Amino acid sequence: MKYPGAQQTVRTRPVDGGTLSNGGLRSAAAALLCCASAGLLWAAPGAAQPGGAAPAKVLRLSTTMAETSYDNAFASDETSQTVTERINEPMLEYDYLARPAKLVARTLEALPTITDNGATFVCKVQKGIFFTDDAAFKGKPRELTAADYAYALKRLLDPAVKSPWLFLMEGKLIGGDEARALAIKTGKFDYDAAMPGLEVVDRYTLRIRLKSADYNFAYLLAMPSTGASAHEVIAAYGLDSGSHPVGTGPFQLLQSEYKRGSKTVLVRNPTYRKRTWDWTSGAPEDQTLIKAMQGKTVPAIDRVEIYPIEEGQAAWLAFLSGQHDYLPILPASVSNVAKVDGKLKPAYAQQGIRLFPRMKPNVWYTMFNMTDPVTGGYTPEKIALRRAISLGFPLDEMIRVVFQGDGIPGKGITPPGVVGHDPMRKRAHEYDPVLAKALLDRFGYKDRNGDGYRELPDGSQLTIPYVARTSGIERQLAELWKKSMDAIGIRLAVETMKTPDMRKAARLGQGKMTREGWNADYPDAENFFQMLISATARPGGENYARFQLKDMDERYDKVHAMRDGPTRQRLIGTMEDIVKFYAPWIAPWHDVQYYLEHPWVLGYKQHPIGHDAWEFMDIDMTKLAKR
Repeated sequence: MKYPGAQQTVRTRPVDGGTLSNGGLRSAAAALLCCASAGLLWAAPGAAQPGGAAPAKVLRLSTTMAETSYDNAFASDETSQTVTERINEPMLEYDYLARPAKLVARTLEALPTITDNGATFVCKVQKGIFFTDDAAFKGKPRELTAADYAYALKRLLDPAVKSPWLFLMEGKLIGGDEARALAIKTGKFDYDAAMPGLEVVDRYTLRIRLKSADYNFAYLLAMPSTGASAHEVIAAYGLDSGSHPVGTGPFQLLQSEYKRGSKTVLVRNPTYRKRTWDWTSGAPEDQTLIKAMQGKTVPAIDRVEIYPIEEGQAAWLAFLSGQHDYLPILPASVSNVAKVDGKLKPAYAQQGIRLFPRMKPNVWYTMFNMTDPVTGGYTPEKIALRRAISLGFPLDEMIRVVFQGDGIPGKGITPPGVVGHDPMRKRAHEYDPVLAKALLDRFGYKDRNGDGYRELPDGSQLTIPYVARTSGIERQLAELWKKSMDAIGIRLAVETMKTPDMRKAARLGQGKMTREGWNADYPDAENFFQMLISATARPGGENYARFQLKDMDERYDKVHAMRDGPTRQRLIGTMEDIVKFYAPWIAPWHDVQYYLEHPWVLGYKQHPIGHDAWEFMDIDMTKLAKR
C-alpha cells in the first residue's frame, strides 16, 4: 500500500550507520515489510495541489499504540489525547516554550478569574470561534459558547459516558455529585438542569464553583478531556462519536482516510480562527526555532498522518528511511543503535537528524490487582507476598539491559520535575532475593512438594499471571520477570495482551500483575496519587490496582486542598510510605526518553506536560526535496 499519488519507493540505510549483518538485514527487511503492510511506504514529497497551488505540507509520524477513542471525554491514552486536543480545544493550554510549565488562555479571552480562595473560576470565552462544518449542525455555522464547556464537563459526570476522567470532576463541582446520583437513579443525565457548579452566566461566560478550594483546578481546564463538545454532535453520532469528533481546533479528522487502529489523518481546519505563531522565550536554545516560526499562520501544516507501530525497530526504520518526519519516542530497543552517551551517533548527525531529550515527568511500575484472591488484599501475608516479589526483581538490571540504561529508579511514584518530588528521599525499590525468600518462608509460602515452586500458606498451588504487551521489548521484560521469580520459587504464568485490551480489562477491575505507566497531566504529585484513591477504584476508573485505604484517602484530600509547602510535602512523603508498605505498585522508575527529527522539521519542541502540538510545527519543503 502507498500514499495516494506517490511512487512506491523504499529507502533503506544500515541501522547502525555501518554494514548490516545478514541477521540485521533480515530483521530490517522484516521491519520494512511490517511498515509496508501498515501502509507506510515512503511517499515522494511535494505533490502539487489541484489548481497549481503550493505543495501540501504533510507531517508523518508513528505512535507506540493505536488509539482507543477520539471522543475526548473517553480518550485516556497519549495517542488519543494528542489527537483529540487538536480537534476539541480545552479552554487553556501551556505556553509552548515556557519552562517550567505555564498556563495561558486558548479559547478564553484571558486566564480564568479566580475568587473565593480558589473555589470559584470565571471563564470568558472568545467571541467568533466556530466549530468545523458538520452535518450535525444542519448547514448552519456553529459558534463556540460557554454552554459547550459546561456540557463537556457534565459529560465527565454522566454515568452513560463511563469517562475514565470522572475523578477530575467528581466531588468537586457544587451540585455535580447530586446530578450524577440522579442520573444513576433515573437512567439519564439531565444536561438541561441547572447545576450551581456550572453556571452559564451569559453566552460567553461560564462560572465554575467548587465545593472547596482547589489550587490545581486550572490545570484541568488545559486537559484534552475538558475540551469543548457540541451537544448536537454527540446526539448525532452517539456511540460513534469516538470515530467522528467535531471541534474548533486547528485540525479535523479526515473521515475518508481514517482506518481505526492503523491510520489516522488530520487535515487543516478551514474555519480555524486567524492565529499567528507568536511564542517567545529568553532561552538561547529556542532562538533558532523562534526565528524559523515567528509570524507564520497557525497551523502551517496541511495534513498530519499518524500510524501506530508497536515494534520499536519498525518505527525506527520508518523514521530513518524518511517515511516519517519525526519520532516522538526513541524506542528503547534501538536506543543504543541511535545514540551513545546520550548523544546521537555521528553517522546520523551527518544526515542532519537531531536528537533531543524528551522531558516528560512519568512513572513506570508493576501493579497488582488488590481484589485478586492471590496477590491482592491487605492482610500481612498478602502484603508480604507483594513485597517479596518486589525484593526479588532486579530493577537496575531491567533498566540497564531491557531499556538500554534509559531510566532511573524512583524515589517513589512522584517523578522529578513535579511539585511534591523529594530528591532527598531514599529510592523506593530494593533488590534482595535472599530477603525475599526469607519473607516468603516466614509467611508460609513454602515449597511443600519439592518441585522448586512455592505453594500458598494453605498448601494450594501458587501461580501468578503476569500480563505482557505484545511488543518484543515487553517479551524481553516478561522473560526477566519469569527468571527472577523462578529464582525465589514463585511460578509466574506469562500472558500477552494488547495495551488497549489490557487497560479495558483493568478499568473493569479485571487487571492482573503487569507493567503500567503514567505521564503527568499536570505538574503536581496529586496527579499520580489520584490513581491510588478509593474515588478512582470503580468500574471505568484509572485506579487499575483497585487500591482502597482510608489513610491514603484522608491524606490525599488534605494534599488536594493545600498550597505547596513543608506540611504538604510531609503528607506526600507519608503517602509514598503507604505505597511502599502495602505495595499495590512496586519497582517504580522513571524512563529517560528521547525524540528525533529530520532537518526539514521546524518548530518542534516537546512540552513536559502538554501533548505534541502539531499546529505549531512546519515543514521546510526545500530541505525535504533535497533529502
